[in-house]
Amino acid sequence: MIDKTQMLAMLKEEFNNWEELLANLDEAQIVARQLPDNWSIKDVMAHLMAWQQLSIARLEAAQHHREPVLPAWPEELDPEPEGQPHDLNAWIYETYRDQPWSNVYRAWRTGFLRFLELGEAIPEKDLLEAGKYSWLEDYPLIAVLQGSYEHHHKDHLEPLWAWIKE
Repeated sequence: MIDKTQMLAMLKEEFNNWEELLANLDEAQIVARQLPDNWSIKDVMAHLMAWQQLSIARLEAAQHHREPVLPAWPEELDPEPEGQPHDLNAWIYETYRDQPWSNVYRAWRTGFLRFLELGEAIPEKDLLEAGKYSWLEDYPLIAVLQGSYEHHHKDHLEPLWAWIKE
């Protein structure tokens, strides 16, 4: 199993990789709807920022020994359905697609840095203990960090780099 130091190092590297990618693009490239499903890079960042809110809520809950205060998403859109959360992703897209890039970027960046800060603040034993938080069932809290990394990296950054290089 991965430890706290390794996981946080991977997340910091991921943050830096996103920053590098975004720094190499101008705003017109970021907001152009030329990705699959007519998305823009800005839409991808808004998607990541929105899901990041759920991860932050979980880490804050662990830090304060309480249940997570979930984002204000429509009740009928369960953030943890079996399979892919297509309806919730569609809602996120509709909610943020007309937001200015500067707002989306600022929210994503601030959220990612807050997520890292929370991860640093939680003791490793609390991150690694499976079942410690009833709202995570039998998963350890580090699964929230791993899930965020995988969502940012495998689900979005790798495909985006591949698309840009085409």
